[in-house]
Amino acid sequence: MTENSRYERGLAKLAEYTAANASESHYRIADRLSAIAPDIGRYIIEFAYGDIYARPGLDNQQRALVTLATLATQGTEPQIELHVNTALSSGLSPDQIVEVFMQLIPYTGFPRVLNALGLAQRVFDERVQS
Repeated sequence: MTENSRYERGLAKLAEYTAANASESHYRIADRLSAIAPDIGRYIIEFAYGDIYARPGLDNQQRALVTLATLATQGTEPQIELHVNTALSSGLSPDQIVEVFMQLIPYTGFPRVLNALGLAQRVFDERVQS
């Protein structure tokens, strides 16, 4: 498989997760980092979306749920906000996203769940206004 086909497959998969009205996306992250780390955007598209997200076995919603749970557990707040957007674009409802975070309380604790819920609310509000 050529790098070009990985990139194209990644772009197609990323498009499935990216809403036109999202305030943050992997495209924008790559643009912002292009001056100091130009390969980051290519890695995100080729590896994360072209190789991992495009694998068979899980659908887009299932991948979004796993990603949200993992990011909330790690406390990676900027990425949580980005992936709440991708989860909504994959077809998950706000209620399903909230439930994912609620499920984490016994495992990761209230502080990280409260932070994740606050970020989710911000994204929900932005998406309603757009």
